[in-house]
Amino acid sequence: MKRTYTHDPDHDYGPTRTQQRRDALAVLALAQQLMEMPPSKLAKLELPEDVEREIANTRRITAHIARKRQLQFLAKVMRRHESEVFDGVRAALGENKERQRQETAAMHRMEALRERLLENTDEAMSLLIAEYPNVDRQHLRSLVRQAKAEKDANKPPRAYREIYQLLKQLATGGDEATDKAADELPGNAED
Repeated sequence: MKRTYTHDPDHDYGPTRTQQRRDALAVLALAQQLMEMPPSKLAKLELPEDVEREIANTRRITAHIARKRQLQFLAKVMRRHESEVFDGVRAALGENKERQRQETAAMHRMEALRERLLENTDEAMSLLIAEYPNVDRQHLRSLVRQAKAEKDANKPPRAYREIYQLLKQLATGGDEATDKAADELPGNAED
């Protein structure tokens, strides 16, 4: 009589081959992410010594196929360690992705606000002033006029970029942006 899984329900057969393959591919993807990280950020992570050594070896290889093979070896070295060793690394990579997503969303909001300022100055200006009452209105209006003139004259978008920087400073610092904007006004420069 041939034994199957159903004959001994209490026996632990371990993970299936499919699950083992999924786990191995997840480790390979983590190894790829570690390879793509800048060395300065990689140094901040707590990695086993042999994994750090293999990452350095893999980075030195430039040939595509050889690098791919070395990346697979790096994943094999990583699989020798318990999964818990890399939990902190996974958490750090997840936090980085979330932070990048938030920064990108904030950047898109500032760009949209800048476009609204250029299209419908009065309405967008009143909304911006309501949110940031300390903003230097005169400087901002001057920048908007300059940006429109630069666009019409096909000149480099210097004022357009300055508007973005001002909005970025307002979003992050508030008062620092208004102080800096006031310092940049003609006639306010300290001699």
